[in-house]
Amino acid sequence: MHERNSVAELAGVLRGELDRYSPGEKLPSSRALVERFRVSPVTVSRALAALAAEGLVVTRPGAGAFRAAPHAAPARLGDTSWQEVALSVEAAGDAVPRTVDATGVLTTLAEPPPGVIELNGGYLHHTLQPERALAAALARAGRRPGAWGRPPLEGVAELRAWFAREIGGPAGTVAPSDVLITAGGQSALTTALRALAPPGAPVLVESPTYPGMIAAARASGLRLVPVPTDARGVRTDLLAAAFRASGARVFACQPLFQNPTGAVLADDRRREVVRVAREAGAFVIEDDFARRLAHEDAPPLPPTLAAQDPDGIVVHVCSLTKATSPSLRVGALAARGPVLERLRAIQVVDSFFVPRPLQEAALELVGSPAWPRHHRTVAAELRTRREALLTALHRELPELEVEFTPPGGFHVWARLPDGTDEAALAAAALRAGVAVVPGRPYHAAESAAPHLRLSFAAVAGTAELAEGVSRLASACREVLS
Repeated sequence: MHERNSVAELAGVLRGELDRYSPGEKLPSSRALVERFRVSPVTVSRALAALAAEGLVVTRPGAGAFRAAPHAAPARLGDTSWQEVALSVEAAGDAVPRTVDATGVLTTLAEPPPGVIELNGGYLHHTLQPERALAAALARAGRRPGAWGRPPLEGVAELRAWFAREIGGPAGTVAPSDVLITAGGQSALTTALRALAPPGAPVLVESPTYPGMIAAARASGLRLVPVPTDARGVRTDLLAAAFRASGARVFACQPLFQNPTGAVLADDRRREVVRVAREAGAFVIEDDFARRLAHEDAPPLPPTLAAQDPDGIVVHVCSLTKATSPSLRVGALAARGPVLERLRAIQVVDSFFVPRPLQEAALELVGSPAWPRHHRTVAAELRTRREALLTALHRELPELEVEFTPPGGFHVWARLPDGTDEAALAAAALRAGVAVVPGRPYHAAESAAPHLRLSFAAVAGTAELAEGVSRLASACREVLS
């Protein structure tokens, strides 16, 4: 059972027992609750914290937990209907209205109800996260001289140098001065899109592509132009045509373990992407989100596009978040030329800088002996889980076609039978106790066929994967019959 399910269950039991206590009366001690319910002290602490957040109990350090006083009558709700007009009015001449829609992102960020198996997750299960190493790194970081002072606006110098080595590779083609530290990959993507394309401008994206890319672009008033992909990455013949037809000056892509297809951009297409962009006078945003999620059986990884681009065509985005914890929101932007100053200016205006303790903690983590051990563990476990998911799909759902087996990342892209209602299937799956992501949010325009994206990293292990596929098979029988 997930720990958070245990927390939710304990909180539910305690919530139902609160009527036994008068307002201000002390609840049983944490030790008593641990012994009674046979759970860990952490579970008890988190359950009480959940009730405190609801205003049902009050916790006092060293004294215990007490039933809270009854809530006062709720304040009168105001009339906010005027906001519909204010938020809908666009400036005169706006060619593309801004659309602030997080629906596609929330399909992987929203926490499912207790007991639901997460085949929709966008992060490693907590048992795969380097929690001890992160805690130790954060503790060491907090004691570093100057750790709580204002950091350089571009980021801590040592962390910029580390990212430069990671992005540039052995040849050292990326300098620390080319790197800006960011608050994770999503923030970096948003900054890059705003820096490179004015509102109303066309931006080329892979089809399908990461919903966070689509959402960020539309929130900035950009016009998305999809370019089809296959098992070898983006179709470069169609990319050249899209540049000519649209006049776009930006192409955003994920060359390594693409989300959602898992494809790796083929060598000949890597060269062609940069060549085509150069001829169009355009930038390439390289979202390298999954380089640290290669599987144990993955072939040698290709260098980044940025490492082979001396002319500043590629703006590189990467992050530590996916390979560590959703809360370690530390990433990097790498660019050359005048665009770097524009990226820096937008980041400063938006958020000033990334908190220094978080940067120092990231630096402590990647410099520790635990970092390579964590990589080896994750690489082996992701391979095992990938194979377990594919085996379960073959056994339980042969009608779903996995068009490509990814050697990295944590999801597979499964094609559904033609005519399948993706939304209805996802809803049926949730009723059956498993969360999945329909394919529609991954398309900036019409989709060619129905799909599901199935994640194998956010579950507790292979047994839960098998159970999740079994529940999905039950939902498919309901919808496809």
